Amino acid sequence: MSLPRTTAAAVALLLGAALMQPALAEKKYDPGATDTEIKVGQTMPMSGPASAFGNIAKVEAAYIRMINEQGGVNGRKINLIQYDDAYSPPKTVEQVRKLVESDEVLTTFQIIGTPPNAAVQKYLNAKKVPQLLAGSGATRFTDPKNYPWTISANPSYQSEAHIYARYILANHPNAKIAILYQNDDLGKDYVKGLKEGLGAKAAGMIVAEASYELSDPTVDSQMVTLKASGADLFYNMSTPKFAAQSIRKAAELGWKPVHILEVNATAVGQVLIPAGAENAKDIISVNYGKDPLDPQWANDEGMKRYKAFMAKWAPNEDANSGYATYGYSTAAMLVHILQRCGDELTRANIMKQATSITSYVPDLALPGMSVTTTADDWRINKQFQMMKFDGQRWVLFGEILTDDYKAD
Repeated sequence: MSLPRTTAAAVALLLGAALMQPALAEKKYDPGATDTEIKVGQTMPMSGPASAFGNIAKVEAAYIRMINEQGGVNGRKINLIQYDDAYSPPKTVEQVRKLVESDEVLTTFQIIGTPPNAAVQKYLNAKKVPQLLAGSGATRFTDPKNYPWTISANPSYQSEAHIYARYILANHPNAKIAILYQNDDLGKDYVKGLKEGLGAKAAGMIVAEASYELSDPTVDSQMVTLKASGADLFYNMSTPKFAAQSIRKAAELGWKPVHILEVNATAVGQVLIPAGAENAKDIISVNYGKDPLDPQWANDEGMKRYKAFMAKWAPNEDANSGYATYGYSTAAMLVHILQRCGDELTRANIMKQATSITSYVPDLALPGMSVTTTADDWRINKQFQMMKFDGQRWVLFGEILTDDYKAD
């Protein structure tokens, strides 16, 4: 007996729907992801020579708490597992192995510092675990050909250095330059980028270079040597502790060169105030985000969201700190990438989504700046604006500058 035509059609529709349902509901997970949870792992210098960066971790954790309270990402709560590595590469290796092999995180996130990231880069790439939004601008962390599981959150140090070189050539073309740098990929990239940017003039303009080790107690002797070179422009590429020391020492020595300071050491409360605000006056750097101390952002919607977040979720942290704004922005970027992953929470898809972002505008991005990543350009940040410290806050000047540098 045959079914009536209308009944047959209904049955066909039901069968078709039943066959389609698994495809529609199909979810793909790698270790660290379930219907209810996304495990994310991080090491941070909560102690040690770069402990100022520990504030970043606290703000990132607060942001994740807020997201979880709001229902998580696509219905899943983020389980952020944080360990202190004291900015010590051997500890980073130990803790990252624990995150991957014991905690079984889906991805790492925002491991802070060039030496710690360098120590685990080969391991994470061999394990095919994303080294997501690495907290370093060394060019080795934006090298998809050799490290396809690593993407940096920070601007390339060499790109930043190219901007400084452009500024020096335009405003101080006859400068005698003294360089202080950390003796690792971070410092060496800043030096390389400056020399690239200065081009043929580099050899004649750079009169002294001094490096320091992370284990050094101070950079006092380096500063004495650099002053003695007769330099009238100080290219200071040091991390927060040593930046504060060098600013103080320059003042003690009565050395008053044009002073350029790398962006990662520009936090007012954590670096410039401890160094002496008057000592830090007129230092030049760059930025790629809004400064909470800048009154021009008082009515900015993104800044309002940031300040409301800090007041509610991280009330004990310094909302005016560049480390807080950085933590807020990187945590928001993590959430954006995870949201783009949908129900395909695999490590490969995380990298796919992180490297195909289109015109994403973070709350704290300077006007005219946005994030776009492509298959052949993985740089999250490549735009800058110059700024000068006026003794109380950083003041932006000049146009938005984009560096066209790409790693080979």
